[in-house]
Amino acid sequence: MREFRRRLRRLERRSHPRFGLVWLFGAALCLAAGAAGAAAVGQQAPEFRLPQLGGKGSVELARYRGKVVYLDFWASWCPPCLTSLPLLEEMRKEFSGDQFQVLAINVDRDPRKALEFLARRPVGYPSASDPEGVWPERFGIPTMPTSFLIDRGGVIRHVHEGFRAEDLPGLREKVRQLLASGAR
Repeated sequence: MREFRRRLRRLERRSHPRFGLVWLFGAALCLAAGAAGAAAVGQQAPEFRLPQLGGKGSVELARYRGKVVYLDFWASWCPPCLTSLPLLEEMRKEFSGDQFQVLAINVDRDPRKALEFLARRPVGYPSASDPEGVWPERFGIPTMPTSFLIDRGGVIRHVHEGFRAEDLPGLREKVRQLLASGAR
């Protein structure tokens, strides 16, 4: 576990746009060791309760039971997160708030960096802080960002690794399908 975190933090320090592919490959290798117990499609999403960035309460998955949830793991040092956060905010606004919720877990060691990031790219959905990196390991995320589409009953229905703008239409369709199914 300590070795996993050490390698991930070393990659974080080296992250720079030109190191993007190297970072993604390295992160995938580092995280693969923890993926054996990873949250997977068809399984209940691990329940969590974490402090909200900025210290305004907490973010708790159970609070959103009955809604379709898009759970996104992100970091300020993650180049694809520059693209994903504003587009996820756009997607959040497209669906009814009483049926759909975007949640995020930030893994920056220094939450101030995440708050600075959000000051430049504000979002209207809750973002939790996990500076110790406990929850990416419990979910077994293979790369940053990684997201989980969770149905109304708390079951993972889709895992999305990485992010490109052209991914958004497919993600919207998956959300629509879950909302239409009414599955619990």
